[in-house]
Amino acid sequence: MPHNRKVHLNGIDMHVAEQGEGPLVLLLHGFPESWFAWRHQIDAIAAAGYRVVAPDQRGYGDTSRPAAIDQYSIFHLAGDVVSLIHALGEEQAIVVGHDWGSMVAWNTALLRPDAVRGVVGISVPPLPRGSLPPLTVTRQRFGDGFYQNYFQEPGVADAALDKDIAATLRRTYGSVRNADPEPGFLGAFADPGTPPAWLTPEDFAIFVEQFTASGFTGGLNWYRNLDRNWELTAAWQDAPIIPPSLYISGENDSVRRFYAMDAAAKALVPNLRGIVDVPGCGHWTQQERPEFVTGALLDFFRGL
Repeated sequence: MPHNRKVHLNGIDMHVAEQGEGPLVLLLHGFPESWFAWRHQIDAIAAAGYRVVAPDQRGYGDTSRPAAIDQYSIFHLAGDVVSLIHALGEEQAIVVGHDWGSMVAWNTALLRPDAVRGVVGISVPPLPRGSLPPLTVTRQRFGDGFYQNYFQEPGVADAALDKDIAATLRRTYGSVRNADPEPGFLGAFADPGTPPAWLTPEDFAIFVEQFTASGFTGGLNWYRNLDRNWELTAAWQDAPIIPPSLYISGENDSVRRFYAMDAAAKALVPNLRGIVDVPGCGHWTQQERPEFVTGALLDFFRGL
């Protein structure tokens, strides 16, 4: 079982779950998740000879939740990762991310390649910096109702997601498309009434408890920095992500509809060691197919 503690870094107190000894591996969760999304990987990776640390990232779980939206920029998020590596007494780590955590992992490797031994993105590939702000692009492609645009107005999505946290997580994790979609993020999904098969009632209750305590605003504030991140990263336009890298994606992951591991994405990762398609898997990759994902991660780690 991992050891839980708080680490003060980069102006916040970060909760981490830690286990094992050896080369450092950081596991970065997505939205709406927590360190607990890696519960299946922590034991196995630690047993393979690694020091595994899974944080609640900024705004989530038992980690600090700054009030100001601009405290959730990609510089803050990547800064948290580098600060965590150093706070743990290390100079480098293998950085693994899922969903939004994947974007943090890719950007940490881009901004601080000296601190990243290897980088793995799960679900979200490296994203080329386009010629237009990202929310302009999503508005043009998908309309104002696209979830990333809907999330922008402070307080609106927050209240909708907070209203019934168990139902929010059942809908989000279940990913059952609503035959008659309603406005807002949750309106796209039907409530299946029970958690998906890959999530035990006990584990689901832990996620509900975490978000009951924290709310969703911290995670939503990451989305509210999408255009700001585009402005901040102008100097890294077309810059390569140098560390050895791996991309893992569920074959049925809906993210593939709008973020593809295409030629432009591959051009950003000249040291790409592989692309792993996870059969019969949706978006919640490492939770849906834990043994498959853990095996792919360990194969990549050994190659470093």
